[in-house]
Amino acid sequence: MGFWFRFNLLLFAIAILSTPVLSDLILSKIDLTSQIARITSTLKVENAGSGLVSEVLLAFLELQANNLAYLMATTNEGKGKIKNSGVSLPIQVANPKGMPPALSVYSVSLPKALGEGDTLTLDVLAVFTHALKPFPEKITQADIQLVVFQDSAYYLSPYAVKVQSLSVKLPDARIESFTKIENTKTRGSEIKYGPYENLPPFSYSPVVVHFETNQPFAVAQELVREIEVSHWGNVQVTEYYNIAHEGAKSKGEFSRLDYQARLNIQGASAIRHFVAKLPPRAHSIYYRDEIGNISTSHLWADSKKTELLIEPRYPIFGGWRTAFTIGYSLPLQDFLFESEGKRFLNISFASPMNELVIDNLIVKTKISHLDVVGRPVVVLEKANVVPEHNQHFQVQATIQQVESIIKQCLAIHEKLEASLRDLSRTGDVQACKTTRKTADGLLKEHSKELKPLLAFLQSSPAAAHRMYLNIIVEELVAKERELQERLMAKHSTIVDCYEKKLGGWEIENRVGPQQQKVVALRQEAEDLLDYIDEI
Repeated sequence: MGFWFRFNLLLFAIAILSTPVLSDLILSKIDLTSQIARITSTLKVENAGSGLVSEVLLAFLELQANNLAYLMATTNEGKGKIKNSGVSLPIQVANPKGMPPALSVYSVSLPKALGEGDTLTLDVLAVFTHALKPFPEKITQADIQLVVFQDSAYYLSPYAVKVQSLSVKLPDARIESFTKIENTKTRGSEIKYGPYENLPPFSYSPVVVHFETNQPFAVAQELVREIEVSHWGNVQVTEYYNIAHEGAKSKGEFSRLDYQARLNIQGASAIRHFVAKLPPRAHSIYYRDEIGNISTSHLWADSKKTELLIEPRYPIFGGWRTAFTIGYSLPLQDFLFESEGKRFLNISFASPMNELVIDNLIVKTKISHLDVVGRPVVVLEKANVVPEHNQHFQVQATIQQVESIIKQCLAIHEKLEASLRDLSRTGDVQACKTTRKTADGLLKEHSKELKPLLAFLQSSPAAAHRMYLNIIVEELVAKERELQERLMAKHSTIVDCYEKKLGGWEIENRVGPQQQKVVALRQEAEDLLDYIDEI
């Protein structure tokens, strides 16, 4: 990074020093006990100015941000007026002026603006994939696996920091080397940096840790999950895995004899098995590859969980790959629910396997029924998936809310059309204008209601992915808006004609083309609504 990076950070720090925020205390812990790096930080922030503060900025080096898979901030109890809520706070990408390209910045929206002297404690979790680099890059069957991790001993904060400390938790006490600076000490498998006091904004002190980890680096380069809902009482889940071991690559020939004779020291970092934690009451479970069924698996089940231990046909060494399929059935009543007369699926999003990184995840949901013309399939896709993403998603309920609002808008459109018919019969221009004013207010309110629902479909962890059904919903909203614009133009034209006392044929000439488009757009919107209902 060098002088250029530090100089630009200094310029930006000077630009934001006027922001009345400082960090009283930052406690960070980096957990490197698996291939996924998790950084948990407790940030105590204070409003040291007289104005209100409604957001807190989080900064990451661009190299880190490229591997950032998951970011969450929650409130913790502070000494000010803001109390613990435990609710995840909204986070979005921020683009402050003057930001150097070496940084990526995120903004955390606070639940309540901080007044002068108020403090708030935030708990921040940042999860990174592909952050541990094998060194050496190639090892033999008998070697242990060593990796390198790089970060900063100082928390990269846009604000001045009074006190901060960092601990790095490793999977084993064997540490090849690590950067030693002031106030550095080790205890077993943990390295501690700090405390450090009175750090200016964007303080940065690079550290490198070289250590042993024989944790498997299992990466699903692609995982396709197919979820089929049958109204005969079953949810069938089929998962197609294409997995690579992305740890240190294996060199030399593989000896199964040595591997089996000396299991404790031969292939220490090889993937011997996978563990899938399936929902309770999972049944009809199978595990197969392209050759056929694989019998080397074990199943444990009780009232709380179903655990499947999968042993591949051969150990997976660094650089090796495997592909297999697992399938299982679930009771429909555990995952299908009803809301306002509509049914929706509530099921986990990602893989049930422990500590699996997924480069590309595709989730397909479909309804099973006797058909001859095919069926709609909802497809969700997301890159860089970690276990924290394995949350339940409920897409259908949100879509139903959007559908309900659009239907209300169409009903308002019909009232506007009725007011024009009344105008032609009575000539009461004022009554027609009153109906228009009421309609404008109602449509404006519905537009406000739609915004958070559409934002949820586009950006939430549960439905932020490119989804066929989302495309249909977006098209429906776009059609209604275009219909609304055309109808309002038609309404204004006719009212204007009546105020000018123009004849019927003149009105027809002016609104004829608009009327054709209005009719066509309304039909298209209704067809889309019918299609969503079928899904």
